[in-house]
Amino acid sequence: MSDNNPWTRAKKQLQTAAKNFPIDPMLLARLQHPDRIVEVSVPLKRDDGSIVVYQGFRVQHNNIRGPYKGGLRFHPQVDMDEVKALSFWMTIKNAVIDVPFGGGKGGVNVDPKKMSAGELERLTREFARKLSPVIGPYTDVPAPDVNTNGTIMTWIMEEYSKIAGKETPAVITGKPLERGGSLGRPEATGLGGYYALLSFLKFKRIKTKGLTVAIQGFGNVGSFLAHYLEEEGMKVVALSDSKGGIYMPAGIPSISEVQKCKDASGRVGGCYCIGSVCDMSNMKKLGGREISPEKILELPVDILVPAALENALTKENAKKVKAHIILEMANGPTTAEADAVFKSKRITVIPDVLANSGGVAVSYFEWYQNVHKERWSKEAVFKKLKGKMDSACERVYEISRELKISLREAAYVSALKSLSKFKVRP
Repeated sequence: MSDNNPWTRAKKQLQTAAKNFPIDPMLLARLQHPDRIVEVSVPLKRDDGSIVVYQGFRVQHNNIRGPYKGGLRFHPQVDMDEVKALSFWMTIKNAVIDVPFGGGKGGVNVDPKKMSAGELERLTREFARKLSPVIGPYTDVPAPDVNTNGTIMTWIMEEYSKIAGKETPAVITGKPLERGGSLGRPEATGLGGYYALLSFLKFKRIKTKGLTVAIQGFGNVGSFLAHYLEEEGMKVVALSDSKGGIYMPAGIPSISEVQKCKDASGRVGGCYCIGSVCDMSNMKKLGGREISPEKILELPVDILVPAALENALTKENAKKVKAHIILEMANGPTTAEADAVFKSKRITVIPDVLANSGGVAVSYFEWYQNVHKERWSKEAVFKKLKGKMDSACERVYEISRELKISLREAAYVSALKSLSKFKVRP
């Protein structure tokens, strides 16, 4: 198994952290193996009358701190090592951000883009029925992930509620507002990353104004983050999505206009906006050029944000990275070899398990509001999120300084400290 196998890498990260913290061997053993992997069959009658049986699953990694928590994905190629790693990272992430959840991940081996709306609904409801014995507000609380959304979460909640005999919104998070979702959830991951970046800039006494930023991945997370950085006075100079990217060394004039352009055209490439007019003819006037998602990682900027896929930063391109700070908004965007390069170049990496934990923090707020029948304002959600992110960043920074280790290693030590407060049965 290569170092780029996510599950191998996750276990290595854990073992490295364990060298810096006196962990109970029983806890270490538990964390290196998921508690259970549940596999279910999901039979579906297609619109044409044919029957197909899909495989569904749920990896429940660890519940020492509370119910398993993590996304459900609908994807034709589900790699079990990747899902195990993602469930492990959820355990770590929840411990780092200090919410009372463990880690989980799951989904169905299916391509939802090849299904009708009716087929997708029938598949989801059957999957929810099959999962119902192993999920619940105090057992395992799934959420959206790749190719799943608030509508799919609503179907799961409805099926679970039928079986439970009462409306149970807290069984799942990422719901639409009118079905018990939380205000501030769409912004949460990007906003949390923004708070994390500000914390570390403050620790390093770096002024924010005029700092240049390149963001690989202009989806939900990258777009909200770009918007907040722009408001802070930083210069976002490059953005990309899977189809291409734009680079303007002087700074992109308006993130919101680029967002509108991408919403209309389906891609960020070509979104050179002067006022509300966005097209290629403005490229020269703005001193811009088209750029690939790969090349965006090598730009001469202060801050680089990988917010797209895992393994984006490898030993091949790590040497070409010119940024001083890397804010990991994707899960697992940096291979172990790339990490070693960044360490030797003294590049600060704000790790994924801390940087992108704002999403799960607000998922916890949604669950809490459901359980306690409360409804918080967006301002209250953002204030609580900032408190969580600031405290987590401070803990990680202090451990990093005290033990003279990287922020990634420090985040894991912070998680292990938190997990070690819970008694592990022999």
